[in-house]
Amino acid sequence: MGKLYVVGTPIGNLGDMTYRAVETLKSVDFICAEDTRVTAKLLNHFEIKKPLVSYHEHNQRQAGESVVSRILSGEDAAIVTDAGMPCISDPGEGLVKLCAEKGIEVSVVPGPSAAVSALAVSGLDTSRFEFVGFLSVNKKQRAERLAEISENRATLIFYEAPHKLVRTLGDMLQALGDRRVSLCRELTKIHEEIRRTTLSAALEHYTENPPKGEFVLIVEGAQEAADEPETLEAALAQVKRLAENGMRPADACRQIAKATGFSKGELYQALLEEK
Repeated sequence: MGKLYVVGTPIGNLGDMTYRAVETLKSVDFICAEDTRVTAKLLNHFEIKKPLVSYHEHNQRQAGESVVSRILSGEDAAIVTDAGMPCISDPGEGLVKLCAEKGIEVSVVPGPSAAVSALAVSGLDTSRFEFVGFLSVNKKQRAERLAEISENRATLIFYEAPHKLVRTLGDMLQALGDRRVSLCRELTKIHEEIRRTTLSAALEHYTENPPKGEFVLIVEGAQEAADEPETLEAALAQVKRLAENGMRPADACRQIAKATGFSKGELYQALLEEK
């Protein structure tokens, strides 16, 4: 029986490829790749000549059975993703599960991870974090997931594509309130950018400046709730403090309404009456 190697590859800078990763890819009988064209460029750079097998989300059931059959017959295989660690928000997860079910040994060759790299430079709390990955494109599922994690005190890690970033920031602002966020773009690449700001400011910026490149969003976890105000005036004072710190009044009313017995409508009406 052969073995499966889960091999991490660079997230942008080829200089981040490890010696062990190169040696492992040279030693296996074949390599499973999410996009064989992307992986071929990586192999050519390091002068690695091995057969490539296409393994991605659309063919993982059929391709997975074929790969497992070859490993059971004695061949060693490696699995890589287009960038970073396979199996993290990646179809490689299914192949590892299949190998585990068949009793095939799986070994990891660690490499760069966009999620952990972004967390490290975010400037936010790293003691507790939850990897969320990509939010669903389904509106209902997306809203349910954000609601589910809205009270999580841990720092939250998301992946997002540029064409969906503005919508995601808007949904986060509505569901989570105006929190600190670190937006990490094109990590380790020529145009690497790390923007530390708030969700509302990020939404404004990228609405005016269309985003480019892949993003990792590191979002501040929920803060410990303050003592619940007993009067409308006290709740309104909390709304004003949030607004003074840059949050939109409507969002401030929504956030305080969640933490109190007052509705967003009566808070907003009280705010208008004071102006």
